[in-house]
Amino acid sequence: MRRLPPRVVALVAIVAVVVLGVGAYVWSAARTQRAATEAAPSVASTDLASVLDGPYVLFRNTLPGAQYGLVAAVPLDDPAGTRAFTDVACDRLYHAEGLTSCLRTVRGVATTFEAVVLDEQWQEVQSWPLPGIPSRTRLSPDGSLVATTAFVTGHSYAQVGFSTETKIHGTDGTDLGSLESWTFLVDGEPFTAADRNFWGVSFVDDELFYVTAASQSADTTWIATGSVSERTITALRAGGECPSVSPDSSLVAYKKVQRVEDAQKVWAYAVLDLDSSDETLYPVTEGCDDQIEWLDDSTILYGLPRADEPGTTDVWSLDITTPGAEPQLFLEGAWSPSIVR
Repeated sequence: MRRLPPRVVALVAIVAVVVLGVGAYVWSAARTQRAATEAAPSVASTDLASVLDGPYVLFRNTLPGAQYGLVAAVPLDDPAGTRAFTDVACDRLYHAEGLTSCLRTVRGVATTFEAVVLDEQWQEVQSWPLPGIPSRTRLSPDGSLVATTAFVTGHSYAQVGFSTETKIHGTDGTDLGSLESWTFLVDGEPFTAADRNFWGVSFVDDELFYVTAASQSADTTWIATGSVSERTITALRAGGECPSVSPDSSLVAYKKVQRVEDAQKVWAYAVLDLDSSDETLYPVTEGCDDQIEWLDDSTILYGLPRADEPGTTDVWSLDITTPGAEPQLFLEGAWSPSIVR
């Protein structure tokens, strides 16, 4: 067996030390941050069953403390009230008809990601792996379908060159496949660019849904509609991302580039009236990058990060029927809200 020259052996040893040192630093930093979060005082809590007995908001708790990341609930008529906590941790969640879709990070020697469907007792009934960081999830109103979006490359929609995978499953475990394998139509013609991409599904029912479609080579995003039975996606209008259909199915809300300043996109939320095709822009604070949830047919909810507190987010509300209405803090220390009536 041929021996390596001493200088090569030394160089390999130095590289190994550097790599191990960086890995140890990253692991140590993550552990220190987690310990600091968990060391914060616990958030006051109440009985879960009593909160789930009436209309409520389900969400991911982002207040520092031992409950950070856990799914929590508050009464719909008292979002500032005492929280009730589950023992389930999710990065993204949504609820419909007694089922909760939970996208989560599984930390270990090798970090993995997965989607799970939970029943009313918070027990897992279905699960499947995700290819990357969890991004979006929605259930159909009848609870029969679940859509998941995860990053394949990148970790933000603001990052150049990101790619996502969006799939639809039956909550019984049936895999309907990646949306990239479905037929995508633009102006009535198949759009087959290899870089077509889809994310942010919002269901109308178990057949029709809205979704973002995009192509970097075409430099375009579209708000599109999808047909589950026909496995087709059809571009509705150019511009806009992360659609969310209102409870009465008459409006679709989404984020849209309002302008570009210093090569940075400035976003606004937009609401499209499906009957009249009128679009209204609602400028909000910097950092909006969320898929809207509807509180009711006249109020939208969205999450925003706190600039001065990394890891902490708040949910804001906006009345879209009152001209000049200002955003209001709806739920502090929260993310990924789901309204359950």
